[in-house]
This record gives sequence, C-alpha cells and structure tokens, in this order.
Amino acid sequence: MMDDSGEGTQALSTRAAGIFGGLQVHYQSILDKSTPHSGPRWVVTGLFLILFMCRIVVAQGWFIICYALAIYMLNLFLAFLTPKIDPEMAEEIEEAEAANESGPGLLPVKNDDEFRPFIRRLPEFKFWLNATKAVLLSLVCSFFDVLNIPVYWPILLFYWFFLFAITMRRQIEHMIKYRYLPFTNFGKRRYNR
Repeated sequence: MMDDSGEGTQALSTRAAGIFGGLQVHYQSILDKSTPHSGPRWVVTGLFLILFMCRIVVAQGWFIICYALAIYMLNLFLAFLTPKIDPEMAEEIEEAEAANESGPGLLPVKNDDEFRPFIRRLPEFKFWLNATKAVLLSLVCSFFDVLNIPVYWPILLFYWFFLFAITMRRQIEHMIKYRYLPFTNFGKRRYNR
C-alpha cells in the first residue's frame, strides 16, 4: 500500500511539473512575440499604471505601496540610463593594462580612437518587464487591507521628488563628465549622403 501512495504522489508531481512547464513555455512565447513591439508594450504598462493610480486615488489609501513602486521605478530608470561598464572603472582598468604592457590594452593609441557603443546596464526589454511586473504586483497589493498603512502622503511625495532631483542631477553630471548619451535619437551626429 505504501508503494501505491508513493507512485500516486510521483505521478501527481510529474503532472504538476508538466503543467507548470507548459505554462512557462507559453509565458516565454508571449514575451518573445512582444519583444519587437516596444511601443505597444509600454502603452499596456502605462494603462496598468493609470489603472493603479486610479485605484489609489479612488480608495484614498495604499500610499506606501505607491511610494515603494515609485522608488523601484526610479531605480529601474537609473539602471536603464547608466552604462554597463562604468567609465571611471574602465579608465582604471585601461591604465592597469597599459602599465602591464602585455594585456589587451595595447591596440588603441588614444581613448578617442576607439568606437564604444552605449550598452545599458539594464536593457529596455528588462526595464519594461520589471516595471510591468512591479505595477501589476502593486495593483494586486492594493486590494489587501493589511497593506494599507496610514501615512501622510505629501511627505512621501516631497521626499520622492527630492530623491528624483538629487539622483538625476548626479546622473546628468556623470553623463556630461564622460560624454555619453543614453538615448540614440537625441544629440548624436547624423551623416546624410
């Protein structure tokens, strides 16, 4: 009898693994199909965000969840704006390789001679995916009364704007110092024939 129950649980777990595996494949297929359509993806995320904000305004609560979402979105945005390899660290690595004189740093004579494309620390697709998951999670959390912690929301709003101003100032100074532009459509030279 013990063997029958062991086989039953094993069959059940195999069936559950098959169902979850199928769901995971379907989920990945949807993500793969949505990859080239960045505009519609962001529109859907924006609609979810508007739905969440309407929920917050109508219910007059869950401000702490809204604040946590805003902080997380700011963090994602900063990771989206920063390069994958920090220029400060890249200069130190190049100096160490040049001092070694046997490393791969010998080819470019000047730093300006080498073309370096801007590679983001957080790619656009992962930015969108994480932002969408965060908005949906926040929307779900706004339906639980346990998470409706009473706070004075104007302080949170002021503090978020303060954090935004400071971090963006630092990021813009970093962009100016190392002369990189994270957006390809603005400020780059275009050569017409």
